[in-house]
This record gives sequence, C-alpha cells and structure tokens, in this order.
Amino acid sequence: MKHEDELTQGGMALQGSVWMTIGGQKLGGRERMELLAAIAEHGSITAAAKAVGLSYKGAWDAIEAMNNLAGEALLERLAGGKGGGGTRLTARGQQLVENFARIDEAHQRFVAALSSQSHALADDLLLIRNLTMKTSARNQFSGKVLALVRGAVNDEVTLGIAGGQQIVATITRDSSDSLGLVPGVTAWALIKASSIIVVTEPEGARFSARNQLSGTISRVQQGAVNTEVSIALAGGATIAAIVTRESGEALELAAGMPATAIFKASAVILGT
Repeated sequence: MKHEDELTQGGMALQGSVWMTIGGQKLGGRERMELLAAIAEHGSITAAAKAVGLSYKGAWDAIEAMNNLAGEALLERLAGGKGGGGTRLTARGQQLVENFARIDEAHQRFVAALSSQSHALADDLLLIRNLTMKTSARNQFSGKVLALVRGAVNDEVTLGIAGGQQIVATITRDSSDSLGLVPGVTAWALIKASSIIVVTEPEGARFSARNQLSGTISRVQQGAVNTEVSIALAGGATIAAIVTRESGEALELAAGMPATAIFKASAVILGT
C-alpha cells in the first residue's frame, strides 16, 4: 500500500490519494475502485464507465490490468435471460472495494494530520512526486520466480503467474544480480502488445519463441491501421496484442475464439 501527497500553494495544505500495489505495480486507486463500485451498482461495464467518466476501452483496460495483478478475476459475467445479461463483482472484487474504502478513510485522516506540518516537508514532497515512474507497456504480470538458469552472459528466468501460466525471460546476468532474482522472489513482467504474435491454429506448428500463452479472445478493438486483441488466460489474467488490421481480418479474429499469444523471451522486461 502506498500513498502520494501533493503540496498546494497558498493554503500550504497536503492533499493525498492512496493506491494498492502488487510487485511494485499499481493495482488500483480511488478511480479504479470507483469503477468497480459502479459496476456493482449498475451491473454493466458500459454504464459504469459512463458513471465514472471513462471510455468503454479505458474501463476495460483498467479491469484487465487489475485482474492480471490480482491474480484472479474481479468481476464475472451473468448469463443472459429475460432481462438480458450483465456483469457483477466476484467476492474478491467486492472485498477489494470495501477494504479500500476503509483504508482510504484512514489515509485521509493521516493526511489531514500531516498537513499541519507541510511547510517543512515541501521540498521533499515535490522531489518524491517528480520521481514517480510510469510505464507504457500494455501487459503487466505479477508472479514468483520459479527457476533461474545461469549463463555466461545471459540468464533465463521463469516466472509463474496466475492460473499456472509461466513466462520465460532472457536478461543479462548483471541485471539478474542487480534485481536479486532467485527462486521464490516476487517479480513482475512487462511485455509490449506490439511484441506479441497471435496464433489461432497452433496445432502441429513449431515456433522458436519460448512463450506461448493460450486462452480465449475476450475483446477485439479494431482501428484504422491496427487491431488490439485481448486474450483471456486461465486464472483471470488477460494478455493484449497489437496486430495489423489486415492480419486481424485474415485471421477472422472475434470474441470467443481460442487463440495463443506468442512472444520471445527477449521481449520480456522483468522488475522487482
């Protein structure tokens, strides 16, 4: 659990926000928790996104990121009936929303007390804000190191993620040492969506890429040039790929289709 405070000039007061992290990656803050709460209230991702001021795609991106880092699904679809289908939070998703509300309330009391001392903390608070880092990688997975194979120059690291899936990464031996990677250590993997190849009929084919994650296509977002494909994996995780629109049409990609995400071990960035 982390918190971020921003110094406001004039009144010299501190305003704070709180968020939860897993393996150094942001699981959710107030905005994401409000999205989950809105889904519970409206029973619809579309309605929830509108209620919190997000686009439909933005809401789905946030949900998929949270599922990946939580290691399990935070919402589930309801079968259609007379009134149509819908979406609701899983027990874990509901627990997350409730616990965050309690933590956020306590955090606000903490910030209010700290605010009275904000004059002396101004320089350090601004420095901390400037050091905040964000990543552009679409896919972020949290897990534990299962195996580490040492090489003369490079090491091969196997990371276990949700659903029993594994991601293999090849990094320099120096990087492995500096990250303190050994079996049992919690780490996270970053993979750019553009580094992933989508295969719909892998039977009988051979690939040199070490990583092959199979699942079911959950979403296809078609653009003017490229198409974004989300593949739901076992355990609630999701991996996204960017393919050309022409390739997407040739493969006839659609929600519900089985598909495999393939990427090289050298395309994986590890962090701790």
